[in-house]
Amino acid sequence: MLNGREAPMITTRTRFLLFMFFVFSMVSTSFLQPGCALAQDQTIQVVEVTAKKFEYSPSPVRVKAGTKVQLKITATDHDHGLKIAAVPDGGDSKNKPGLLFSSPQDCWQLKKGETTTIEFVAQAPGSYTFKCCHTCGLGHRGMKSQLVVD
Repeated sequence: MLNGREAPMITTRTRFLLFMFFVFSMVSTSFLQPGCALAQDQTIQVVEVTAKKFEYSPSPVRVKAGTKVQLKITATDHDHGLKIAAVPDGGDSKNKPGLLFSSPQDCWQLKKGETTTIEFVAQAPGSYTFKCCHTCGLGHRGMKSQLVVD
């Protein structure tokens, strides 16, 4: 009894309706949070690169800051490699990385005729020099290019 009256019983239907209202409220507010939309809508920038006779093409490679990038690199003449630092040129390796690789490696092997995909998020603007890390001939030391994050 409540104030001399019997308390009304909450029916199963009322409980169900309250539960559905709660669920709907939680789902609708989660779509209003900016972080959720960003994670689902993050664009992927695909860049096709060739490695041949002591050069990478295109050079330089340009990507936008804040995007997920897929470098699809094909060695066309013989095996090559690719080495790139996670911090921009002149940056301190102790700082937060500007490139966040999905599977970091010291040297990606680029086999002749095969396409190697390197995935990363370009977090910070800057220039990132990359070079061949697989001895490929007399011009090997000069085989380098830049990734420019705008």
